[in-house]
Amino acid sequence: MTQRARTRTGIDSGWTFLTNHAHVLLCIAEAPGVRLRDVAGKVGITERAVQRIVAELDESGYLYKVRDGRRNRYEVCGQMPLRHPIENHCTVAALIEVAASHEVKPAKRAAAQASKRSRGRSASEGSSNRSSNSKSA
Repeated sequence: MTQRARTRTGIDSGWTFLTNHAHVLLCIAEAPGVRLRDVAGKVGITERAVQRIVAELDESGYLYKVRDGRRNRYEVCGQMPLRHPIENHCTVAALIEVAASHEVKPAKRAAAQASKRSRGRSASEGSSNRSSNSKSA
């Protein structure tokens, strides 16, 4: 039995629903004065990659870098739309709101639909088995 590789954050190294750009943006939204080194550790990428992502987000207008003494603070532009055509009707603020709410609501309807589908499959499999058995008899 093989074990899956894990990143520095302890998460499976497989795919995720959000990109590193979204992860970096969410970390900055959560703590505007965060050090990029800390963001890199939380996201599981290099500090240089975080610097590149922050520069791209800044160039695209998704965040602004503000000098605060010797450190940088970041302001996220929540009114900006998400970039992909499938989700560009949503704003960055909506993404942050969804990601920031750690409460997981039970998906009763989805669970009921999954249960209904599995019952339907087992019923149809049983009828197809019966029809194939009757044909061979």
